[in-house]
Amino acid sequence: MSCRWARAAAAAAGLWVAAAAAGAEPFAALEAASTAPGYLARLLINETPFPGERGYVSEEDTKAAMLSILWVLHSRLNHIPEGYSQEQIAAIRTRNVIELITAENQCAGFHRGADGQPAADARVEERIGNLLGIANGGGTPGRFARLLTFGQGLASAYLKGGIPGADRFAGLERVERVAVTGRAYSWMTGRDCYHPGGNFIGIPDGDQGLLGGNRFFTLRKDPR
Repeated sequence: MSCRWARAAAAAAGLWVAAAAAGAEPFAALEAASTAPGYLARLLINETPFPGERGYVSEEDTKAAMLSILWVLHSRLNHIPEGYSQEQIAAIRTRNVIELITAENQCAGFHRGADGQPAADARVEERIGNLLGIANGGGTPGRFARLLTFGQGLASAYLKGGIPGADRFAGLERVERVAVTGRAYSWMTGRDCYHPGGNFIGIPDGDQGLLGGNRFFTLRKDPR
């Protein structure tokens, strides 16, 4: 985070606290982290860039990244390709998206606390607080408020039974000369040094595989 961005975040957070104390309606709000919709929303928001951060391109790009991350989670729960097990892809066997997120070494910053409940690292909550401060610190709702509201809406809609948007990778059949399963099953920071290994295949830029600063990965159709 740049010093300029940090100063802006701190100033906006102060305005948000003042507005909240005055009883003003916030432009953006998240459900409590202790709830499934609030916890899932924090993952979608934490994994994608906001204005001024590395990897940010546009609102639509960040929204597309949130949606694609949600599809990764959904596919890990419901669309395990032939030749693979859920444990191989997601390090757990479950039908619950929160258990999927908190599986060991799966989503950095998200885990089970000492009490066994879903928890997030302090840095995650600090960033969420800064984003909310900026979103609610101006006179009118802007990009930050729209992105936070989108992330929470996406999480809430999913847990009520659906994803409001298509899986852009569902029909993918080949990456270069390699036959693939279609759908994305992992995402990582979009740099060449990051790769989940094994049978994961990076989806190229030409297939919209880089969204919100994240590279998305499908699977080799014939596992090695």
